[in-house]
Amino acid sequence: MRPPTPLLYDALRTRQHQGRKALAVLLDPDNLTETSLLDLLRLAQAHPVDYFFVGGSLVLSSHQAALIALIKEHSAVPVLLFPSHSLHLDGPADGVLLLSLISGRNPDFLIGQHVVAAPRLRASGLQLLPTGYMLVDSGRATTASYMSGTVPLPHDKPGIAACTALAGEQLGLKLMYLDGGSGAQNPVSAAMIAAVREAVVAPIIVGGGLNTGEKVYAALSAGADVVVVGNHIEADPSFLAEVAGVVSSFNAVAAAAEA
Repeated sequence: MRPPTPLLYDALRTRQHQGRKALAVLLDPDNLTETSLLDLLRLAQAHPVDYFFVGGSLVLSSHQAALIALIKEHSAVPVLLFPSHSLHLDGPADGVLLLSLISGRNPDFLIGQHVVAAPRLRASGLQLLPTGYMLVDSGRATTASYMSGTVPLPHDKPGIAACTALAGEQLGLKLMYLDGGSGAQNPVSAAMIAAVREAVVAPIIVGGGLNTGEKVYAALSAGADVVVVGNHIEADPSFLAEVAGVVSSFNAVAAAAEA
């Protein structure tokens, strides 16, 4: 078993209480080579990243564990598995976003896959972060909605998202993840993020469609604690500098308020 790492959930809650935001980069093993990952890790040294999420809705490649090992060799950034299936729990990560798809009614992704994975998770030594995962309509069909067999939350119904998140928190879930899905046409709206922020105390993660600095700023201003970028950085690595700058500007304000 790996040596203990700082408690990821506690660190995230501390950030939240201090008003500091976080940036996560979602890495899809199917879209990465060793060369492209090393290039990204070099960029992340210049433009700080707080978390690497590793996974996807459909992982076809068999080198997820090797890619995670490469990250751990070259970076101190915490690595969290972002699994869509119990088969995807491999690699020397620090923790796992234990996703329960509370926006849908497919029992396999509410509890079924978790039952299959439970013995492996207990033996893994991974830090578990129980997460209410909510797919939000992004204007186009996504792999996540297709693979999960669920209908996303309506884009223009923030009240439904707020009640869903509240129910998830009441069931004991520790994080809420609002996601437009990979390659989302539109990001989760500021109104929906704000409604969820008002409904729950849990840290809120927002991803999907955050392909401009303005969209990242809007998500953070509405109440997101962690923003997740992925596809757009694969297409335009220079975007990492822009989004890291937006997150840093929020944290500078929080630091000045504490001083």
